Amino acid sequence: MKDYIWIARLAERHLDSNGKVRSENKRAWETVILYGEPHRRMLERDGKPLPPNEQRKEQEKLDKYVSKLERETPEQRQRRVAGYEKERQKDREFLTEIPDLYDFRSEGDDKVDGRDVWVISATPKPGYQPKHGDAKPLLKIRGKLWIDKSEYQWVRLEAETMDTISYGLFLARLNRGAKLVFEQTRVNDELWLPKREFVRGTGRIGLLKKVAMEQELTWSNYRKFRVESKVVPARQ
Repeated sequence: MKDYIWIARLAERHLDSNGKVRSENKRAWETVILYGEPHRRMLERDGKPLPPNEQRKEQEKLDKYVSKLERETPEQRQRRVAGYEKERQKDREFLTEIPDLYDFRSEGDDKVDGRDVWVISATPKPGYQPKHGDAKPLLKIRGKLWIDKSEYQWVRLEAETMDTISYGLFLARLNRGAKLVFEQTRVNDELWLPKREFVRGTGRIGLLKKVAMEQELTWSNYRKFRVESKVVPARQ
């Protein structure tokens, strides 16, 4: 993944009491891995390219960041990248509990994007005690996975909350019945990368603010990249 650059598009839609879209915010950005860490450059806001002055500022920020990293000593870079990877692994550590936390059942065969897959349902085990605190919300989520038969990689994941989930410093809450969809795609026949993430539900932010919204994040235009390449606006 560190050899790729890609574009992500985020749409946040606020819904009324009937589930219709009341307002929508859209953003798009480009991500590149620079010396071991991802860096974003904003491209669009509300479906329109950034004004020329903002594009220039985004490019200047990127150039400044690259210049800073180029001045690192090998020891400094090794420590920085190691620290980043350690935090990344820590954030993902709870996922190792999934095989123990769920009961899995085969639901047959299917096809996704022309690929043969197994369909597997997943239900939390009653009474399971998670070892990681971040795994606790998984006890309130049931789901279904589509597993590629040749790569043994998950291609699609659908999930639903079975109860209210609280998370974060300000106690954001996601209510029962929220829908979550995650998809991956095979890129250049060498690795699997994110394709789409979709969340729809109601909840609360803090103690007072109730929200009903859906959020859709898509990744596209994956292409090979090297740090010495010049990052230019997407239309070029």
